[in-house]
Amino acid sequence: LPRVPLRRILRAENLTLLAIAAGKIALHLPFLSRYGYFRDELYYIACSNHLAWGYVDQPPLSIAILALVRAVAGDSMVAIRLAVVLAGAAAVVLTGLIARRLGGGRFAQATAALAVALESVVLGNAGRSFSMNGFDLLFWAWAAYLLVEILERERPGLWLQFGVVAGLGLLNKYSMLFLGFGVVVGLAATRARRELGRRELWLGGAIALALFAPHLVWQATHGWPSLEFMRAASQEKNVAIPPSTLFLRQLLQTGLAQAGLWVAGLAWFAFSPAARRLRTFAWIYPAVFAVMATQGAKPYYLSPIYFPYLAAGAVALEGATSTSWRRLFRPAFAVVLVALSAIAVPFAIPALPVDDFIAYSRALGKKPRAEERQALGDLPQYYADQFGWRELAAQVVSIYRGLGPEEREHAAIYVRNYGEAAAIDFFGRDAGLPPVLCPHNSYWFWGPGEKRAEVAIILGISRDVEASRADLEAPGRCGRVELVDVTECDHCMPYERGRPLFICRDLGFTFQEIWEEEREFI
Repeated sequence: LPRVPLRRILRAENLTLLAIAAGKIALHLPFLSRYGYFRDELYYIACSNHLAWGYVDQPPLSIAILALVRAVAGDSMVAIRLAVVLAGAAAVVLTGLIARRLGGGRFAQATAALAVALESVVLGNAGRSFSMNGFDLLFWAWAAYLLVEILERERPGLWLQFGVVAGLGLLNKYSMLFLGFGVVVGLAATRARRELGRRELWLGGAIALALFAPHLVWQATHGWPSLEFMRAASQEKNVAIPPSTLFLRQLLQTGLAQAGLWVAGLAWFAFSPAARRLRTFAWIYPAVFAVMATQGAKPYYLSPIYFPYLAAGAVALEGATSTSWRRLFRPAFAVVLVALSAIAVPFAIPALPVDDFIAYSRALGKKPRAEERQALGDLPQYYADQFGWRELAAQVVSIYRGLGPEEREHAAIYVRNYGEAAAIDFFGRDAGLPPVLCPHNSYWFWGPGEKRAEVAIILGISRDVEASRADLEAPGRCGRVELVDVTECDHCMPYERGRPLFICRDLGFTFQEIWEEEREFI
């Protein structure tokens, strides 16, 4: 983050930004462990046990951070989620500083920071569970701050720092490429195109590439698995969203009051005389939106872009309410911002017990919306995927302990989804279970091991017991198939409930033989 002398930190306007950031942290703390570990969160924990320069579905930085957090503070939900909460709080402060660089006074700075602190998609991505998305918010906010400094204050030397931030951002999540594309388009389309000829910009680009290079080497030496993953996810998993719907959801997911600010901020960058040096930002948003719309992006993928636009909108609001009687609109807007954001808080973080949340959601007429091609139950997927994992692991532990000593010695556990595998590995780690075999995403790279299994505990391919049994009884698979249990969980994703658990004996194959064909990157 930008270096600021202590005497400047203690200025009232800075203390206001720090207080808002602290308020965001305080809002999260009571609810960090209300529901349970998220599916992907358990998978990230598994990845942190296999540190590498890359994974099928993500670059390595967030996993390295998670490994460090676990080493220092353990792997409780509070410990690992606090890391992304702090990243989100830093993005709050940076947004207030952007408003200041745009000429905003205390009202504009506080309004911009408060808008980010209460933005539902920021609350969710930076605190509901550990993921790369929380750090993605920080890197985009940091990059936006630096770009404002470069363009408004003519500080080309900061392109080197921009390169560091961009490189770290790429090591965290590939979406930083979208920001880079938007910046290039914005520079080329405005008077700031002279920046494209600066030596400092190209050095910054070289720094970003150097930081990202180890991951590129990993991708190349592993057959570019992330390209296969992204292609499959776009074609087979994610729900296609028309551009008009994608834009509408931007207005809704940022919050109605925040949407008014960022739309005004986009207009401010485009038309305000005060933003003459910053016209680049007027092009960044449409350029990034266009690319994401054509790539089948989920609505939240755009969430890191709004920090400078919220800051500019707050500056525009401050300017429009500068006369004495219009100043009355300032507290009114603050009240509306807080009130509308408060309504959305339970949809962003688990502020309500689950049954109360379901009742609250129904009272507002909001049904869970699918962003992937999966049926939903009574909760949106980001909450549903926090339920059922302990129960699944307990069932597998019970089945494993029910095997004879010799069978346990030569037993394998096999599932086809990384969430199921990670949950059994995590919650069953003290029960002496063998590492779970799973061909899904990075689990596939961790392989089947060298030990030949003679008996396998296998989670059925679907909720259809007979179809799952037929899959295992196919020629060359299991000589004897025994149904031993069926998964049960409240509030979990529907496809995780009622799944059969089998014991497979007299195996007609080895996992080593079938591993290549079992691979699934999606």
